[in-house]
Parts: sequence; structure tokens; C-alpha cells
Amino acid sequence: MKLLCLSNGHGEDAIALRILRELQQHPHPPEIAVFPLVGEGQAFAQLENARIIGPVQRMPSGGFIYMDGKEFLRDVKGGLLQLTLAQFKAIRAWVRSPQQSENQDAVILACGDIVPLLFAWLGGAPYAFLGTAKSEYHLRDEEGLLARKSRPWAWKIWSRSVYFPWERWLMTRKACKAVFVRDALTAETLQKLGIPAYNLGNPMMDGLEPENPARFYGPDAEFRERSRSLVITLLPGSRAPEAYANWLLIVEAVAGILSLFADRKLLFFGAISPQLNLEALRPSLEFFGWRQDGETRTQRREGSILRPAVSSAQEIQKASPNLLLPLTFVQRKATMILTQQSFNDCLSEADLAIATAGTATEQFVGLGKPAIAIPGNGPQFTPTFAQAQSRLLGPSLILVKHPAEVAGTIQSLLRDPDRLQLIAENGWRRMGASGASARIAECLIQLFGESNDS
Repeated sequence: MKLLCLSNGHGEDAIALRILRELQQHPHPPEIAVFPLVGEGQAFAQLENARIIGPVQRMPSGGFIYMDGKEFLRDVKGGLLQLTLAQFKAIRAWVRSPQQSENQDAVILACGDIVPLLFAWLGGAPYAFLGTAKSEYHLRDEEGLLARKSRPWAWKIWSRSVYFPWERWLMTRKACKAVFVRDALTAETLQKLGIPAYNLGNPMMDGLEPENPARFYGPDAEFRERSRSLVITLLPGSRAPEAYANWLLIVEAVAGILSLFADRKLLFFGAISPQLNLEALRPSLEFFGWRQDGETRTQRREGSILRPAVSSAQEIQKASPNLLLPLTFVQRKATMILTQQSFNDCLSEADLAIATAGTATEQFVGLGKPAIAIPGNGPQFTPTFAQAQSRLLGPSLILVKHPAEVAGTIQSLLRDPDRLQLIAENGWRRMGASGASARIAECLIQLFGESNDS
């Protein structure tokens, strides 16, 4: 089997990468090619023996054209139409290459939304679709339809699914052998509409195991729980310059938390994308009274980011010149650590998050924890996007209109253990257990292996 993976965005690339790695570890792995339709597909550089089959180009919008008509026009001026035509030709050439005579071995995995799904169908080979964004939770939950009044909303309800009829048409073609969806509710809905939908879990939740898991048990566990810091992870997103603007909102919210919880030890983790500049986050922190700690904190092998070793920055940089050093700031009883390397630990160690991010917010919620979102000016994390994400994640994501509301929201959460338990169960149910990538890879081998043998 020879498999071509189509994806359309940074997050989709990362999800596809997990599945492709699992495929490569199979006893009879397929020959893999990749084609990132949006961006340059830098994530696939981590994948051995997988070539990009056609032209790639970074567009001005960064892939968010569906949120803003102006962004779409910028992309058209940047060569979007010419790029799309060239990509279609490259897919058809791969399917029809001499090594794949009569399409016996040509298989396509489309990862993302209707764009790769459409390309997969046009490619002329058997295909599977991994829907990374849409979920029936956008429309309904286990209790029934969500209340909302708008023409697009009414249209989706009338069409009986969050997926539009033309998307479902592509899923019901004979060449479409499988549709992998995010959750059980979506799978059940599509199955009733005659679509070969599978609920094998959400690959977003794979690979999130902490590098240094905290130890919660022991004779002093109750004392440590009462005396420990309240840990809050900050998720500003990864796309500049939007993430810098959203960071200002988050830091303003943190100021309110310091005031309301003045008598409690607080620990903030800024989970900062390597694509951002840590130094660009410093001015806003200093404006709100944070000062950099005189010691640079680095992670002990046997410890976690909550139990750092202390060294001089010069010693660390000399030993590891390519290391992205964390920045540590202090104010009153609070500590803030900005790190670009310990994402999993930032998620696992935290009690809750303040978020203006997409995928990272969903992953955090999937660990059974509450996230508080502050909509920004976009182009990604707008009020519209935040509302859609709130429907997707249900009670696990709490929207506030202004940073000043965050502290009171946290106080309310901490006083309501029943609500926290509901949030935990909701997050686990909507995002699923880890291991989805391996399950999807095994399903692809079984489905297409059988079809190729027949």
C-alpha cells in the first residue's frame, strides 16, 4: 500500500504526523507521501522517508481565510488560485504514476476539512477522511439541540448534521472507505445518515503524557494539597502577532487574580509556542508589576517544572547552546514561568487554564480541567470562534467578555466541587482517551489492505 496524506493547516499537520508515525511502526508499513495544502508543512520534517509531492506556499492569512473575507482576498492576491490548481495536478500525477498502475496501491488519507476531502475525491483513489474540527457538539449535546437562532444554525439543523450535505456527499462516495470523527456523538449521527463513520478517539489527546508526572499519593498528601500553590496555565496561542495581543489580555486577567487571591501562593505557567519570542512578552509583565527572578530555573531530570534546579544562565547556555531558556518572574506570593519546552507538563500540572488558543485549549479540557477563555480581535480567536469552541467543549470552557471577570470566575469554580467533577467528566467524554492515532492507523491497514487484496 502506498498512502498519500493530505492536510490543511499546522494543527492538521501535527495530527496527521501522529497517525503516519504509527503507520510506519506497523510490521507491514505503507510507503508514505505527504502534501500539506496550507503552509509549508514543517511538522512533516520530523517524518522519515516521506516526501512532499507538490508545491507548498505560506499564504498571508496563515490558513484562516474562512474567518475573514479580507484574508481570503489577500490569499488570492498571493497566488492561492494558482497554487490550488498546481496542487490538484500534483495529486492526480501521484495517483496515476506508473508505480500505481490501475490505482491498486494508491490510497489517500485526507486530514482536516472539506478542502483535503474534496482533493481526495478528485484524486481518483480510495480514500479515508479524518475530520479534525467539526463535531455534533457544535449543534447538540446528549440532552438535545443547543439553543441558538441564526440562518446558518437553522440550515445545519435542517440538514441533520454539523457536516453540510455536500460534505456528506463526499463521505458517501464508493471510494470513501472510512470517516474518522472526534467523538461518539458525531459518529452516531453520521452512521444514521449512511456514512462509514468510526469513533476511534481524537488524536489531539495523544502524546500529552507529562515528562515528569506529579506524585499525588503518600502519608502527607492531604497536607501538601492544602498548602500547595494554585497552578494556572496560560495559553496565548501560537500565531503572531495575534498571540502577543492576546497575551496582554491574559496578563491583565492575572493581575485580577493576584488581587483576589492575595493570601494564596500562585504559580503560573506560560506555555509559549517556540514560534513566539519570549522577550516580546516581558514588557506587559513588567507593566503589571512582575520582576524577573535573579535565578534561571531549569528542569531536573528527576523532577518536574514545579521542582526546578537553579543555575546561572551562563552555565546553562554553555552546556546547551540550543536550549530555549525559560523566564521566571515573581510578584508577591506568585511565580510565573514562561517556557517553550514543557508543554505537556504545563497542561498536566495545572488546575485550570486561561486561554486564547485553539487546539491547546481543547487538549487542556480533554484532561478533565476547566479553561477560561477571553475572546480577542483575531483573526483566529475572535468572539465568534470562542462561541463555537464553547459549544464544542460545553461546560469545560467558560467564556468571559473582559479580563477583569476571570478572577471571580476562578473563585466560583473553586467553591463548587460538583461543578469541577462535571467539567472533568465532560472533558474526558468530548475529547476521548489517548491512543487514537494507533487505533486509526491499525484501522487504515485493515481497511485498505483488505480492499487492495480484493
